[in-house]
Amino acid sequence: MDSPASMDSPSGTPFDEPAYLPSRLPSAYSPLHTYELPKGADRHYQQQFADMYFTRLTKLRDALVQRASEAWDGFELGGERAHMVERVLDVRQGELCWVVGTVYMELGRKPNVLDDLSNEHWIAAPPPRETYVSQAGLDQMMLEDESGRLRVTGETLHSHYVTGCVLAALGTEKADGTFHVIATQYADLPRQPQRWEREDSALAKAKQAKPKREKAGKLAIVSGLEITGTPTNNVSFDLLLEYLNGEATGPPDQSKASNISRLVIAGDSLARSSPILSREDFLAQKEGTENDGFDPSEYRAMAAQRLDAFLAELLPTMPITLLPGSSDPANVALPQQPLHPTLFTQSRQYANPPAESNESSEGLDSVTNPWEGDIEGWRVLGTGGQTVEDLLKYVDSVKPIEVMEMMMRWRCVAPTAPDTLWCYPFQDDDPMVVRECPHIYFAGNQKRFAKRVITGPADQQVLLVSVPKFSVTKAVVLVDLETMDVELVRVGLWRRRRRGTVKVAVPR
Repeated sequence: MDSPASMDSPSGTPFDEPAYLPSRLPSAYSPLHTYELPKGADRHYQQQFADMYFTRLTKLRDALVQRASEAWDGFELGGERAHMVERVLDVRQGELCWVVGTVYMELGRKPNVLDDLSNEHWIAAPPPRETYVSQAGLDQMMLEDESGRLRVTGETLHSHYVTGCVLAALGTEKADGTFHVIATQYADLPRQPQRWEREDSALAKAKQAKPKREKAGKLAIVSGLEITGTPTNNVSFDLLLEYLNGEATGPPDQSKASNISRLVIAGDSLARSSPILSREDFLAQKEGTENDGFDPSEYRAMAAQRLDAFLAELLPTMPITLLPGSSDPANVALPQQPLHPTLFTQSRQYANPPAESNESSEGLDSVTNPWEGDIEGWRVLGTGGQTVEDLLKYVDSVKPIEVMEMMMRWRCVAPTAPDTLWCYPFQDDDPMVVRECPHIYFAGNQKRFAKRVITGPADQQVLLVSVPKFSVTKAVVLVDLETMDVELVRVGLWRRRRRGTVKVAVPR
């Protein structure tokens, strides 16, 4: 029998060698609080929503005027030179001119809350519509500003613009009072901050030496977990946890998992609850359950507890940024505020301190939707997907990744709010306007995975990522924060027909 000394020697058995345990790369993270609403009594809902559109127009007018001037100064048509008109109601018949305004789409199938309220005072949520576009071809497009509205016509206008986007339109007024558009301009991408710009500025003010930064890891983005609390989706959910923790498959995949430095959960973590019942259905259902003691409106915490356990098991090894979504227990109107910490009895011990403490965010950061922040020096902007879903109802034959590009070039992350997308009635500001161009822009809960890199007039580059629902696709998106390469990893069980083997993580 070997002595303990011989077992400690290099010539000992292979079992004496320590197991390889890859270490997780750190995450440099600095959240912004662009979309946080006022607290308590400072949050008001008495304002008119129209002020939000006028504020958006005011913020983007200068950029539109500059873009239109560069494009149309000196432009002539039929011997007439184009000129700018300050207000939409100052357009005169037969004059070649251009004007800046906010688009308003009058669509036949668009919901109208005033009509709903006139029919019934206590109503359920309206059924979702696949599209707002009328099949009869009666939809109209208008351009508005503080002075009024001007009906506009022109080829392909309806497939390129939606309510709430601000544009400059070049054309002439016809005899029937409509403005026939021959060309348009949008604001395009705004200024893009340099990598580490905000951190370097803070260090310069503090007169500190620039810290040495290690190689950046990968950002994992998942959305649409749609946890129900039942055993139906536990297998794929547990495999996701094992993959992110580096416990799935063998050392090669575990080493790759250790490169993931942060996880972003982009909305719809919990499955959608039951729809709001009408008054008659609610009373009838309540009367039918009085005898058995079961109340269908009673809150069930099983799904939230399952999410809490998932976060608590992952947080000791990986920081998490958590966005709410349309099916999560958060306010419905955008911007959705962070999920309440009382939902997370286990994981809230890892929650980040309040924003005013200025401490680094290394644990659970429950944020707003939309949300923006700096990760490894890159500006990242993301949503839970409602903005893309609503905008797709205005246009036909357009992909979600194309809609995301539209919003970036319009400099508005939610142009259809507050018209058809519920939104807080901002009075003096519109945070939905994109002030600084992000490096990464993602939208969660999409039907398919897609990626695209777009370029702006000043060589800005934005990586667009459409993140699919995990509950449907079992997919996680990985973004390399050094090279900006994007990888799709499927986490689940697939059985081959012949050999019956199982795959856990399949990169695509």
